[in-house]
Amino acid sequence: MMTMIASGHAQTESSEKSWTMDDCIRYAIVHSTNVRRKVMEEKIAKTEVQTVLSDFLPSVTGNVNGQYSWGRNIDPETNIYNNYTTFNNYYSLYATLTVFDGGQTINRFRQAKLLRRQGQTQLQQASDDKAIEVMQKFVDVVYAQRCVELASEKYDESTRLLMKTKRMEELGIKSLPDVALVESQVAEDDYNLTHSRNQFQTAMLALKSVMNYPVDDSLMVSYHPSGEVELPRVSDDIYTYALQNNPKAVSAQMNVRKAEFDHIIAKGRLLPSLSLQASVSTGYFRNISGGGSAPPFHTQFWDNVGEGLAASLSLPLFEFSRYKNVRKAKRNIELAQLEREETMRQLHDDITQAVLDCEGYAKEVEKMASKVESDSLAYHLSYRKYEEGMLSTFELRTSSNTLLDSRIRLLQMQMMYIIKRKLVNYYKGEGI
Repeated sequence: MMTMIASGHAQTESSEKSWTMDDCIRYAIVHSTNVRRKVMEEKIAKTEVQTVLSDFLPSVTGNVNGQYSWGRNIDPETNIYNNYTTFNNYYSLYATLTVFDGGQTINRFRQAKLLRRQGQTQLQQASDDKAIEVMQKFVDVVYAQRCVELASEKYDESTRLLMKTKRMEELGIKSLPDVALVESQVAEDDYNLTHSRNQFQTAMLALKSVMNYPVDDSLMVSYHPSGEVELPRVSDDIYTYALQNNPKAVSAQMNVRKAEFDHIIAKGRLLPSLSLQASVSTGYFRNISGGGSAPPFHTQFWDNVGEGLAASLSLPLFEFSRYKNVRKAKRNIELAQLEREETMRQLHDDITQAVLDCEGYAKEVEKMASKVESDSLAYHLSYRKYEEGMLSTFELRTSSNTLLDSRIRLLQMQMMYIIKRKLVNYYKGEGI
């Protein structure tokens, strides 16, 4: 699996160094907006675990009340009506502890822990997706860069051939139509070189885009693929491993488990809930208009202290929405199970397709390499015949174009093999 590596690259260094595929992947993951969003979501999920954990603790509430009263009111000392102006000051402290709530709190805590693990899995998935995307764009750049080199070699070779043909025309070995045909070949090769360079610039822009790399900064890539290919050794273990460890499969499993917790919590709301409450209260009273003196504040504060314990039992006799929520949660479980099955099937198909493609491109590389070798030999022999005046310019041009086409097709097969091979390794748990 691809892991996040927080490493920055200074712009001055990036313009001088040659970037490998791993360098580009690391840079892209660190600077990916989606990956950073998943990091924030994972931190939020961690905070949610701590929030739900606090529900196991008692809640404590403090209350302070000050009140002036005038006109007809009740004297708190005699409990009879009077017509005095009074000042009342009350203080209270309440603590409430939920003893039983149908398992809602414990299951919300388990669900929050599950969501945190799912956040970590989604972060891993975002990193893997970015790595695969960068890998594909990187290979496109390498392919385009190599096409530029092949086109440049072909153009240089055609230019040398034109000079030689002109000299042979001066010696009477070749005619003016031969020179014109070679000039046409040079013009075609010049166009192909320009086109290849434009394709390279487009591929480089796409790579910078997926990396979130500054477009105006230079970026040099370095990749030297091995000429050897091998058929992937694949068994049922790759499917078993991927279905148990691939982030897509793990996230689908967690979605089912989350839906099951929602169902359990919804059913818990149909059960009675029991809570305990403890309270401490005191107060201060003063008759402002009645004359006389009241006990001082600190005396009343301690003398008027009252304590209390209470138990509260709540019975949800009928609340239609709660029953509907239970049925809705049950349907969500079934929906999550269907999505899990679809994810597993799609993942299995993706693995199968990657393996088949890898095997197919490996065989194509071997066959195309043989063709390039044969076309190269045929071209060199044709060139010797052309120098000896035994081959026409048109035939040499055909042989040259055939060799170039074979080399480009071989390069294309090699690049596709690299992508599919790395995908197979990814599904096997060996990383990109």
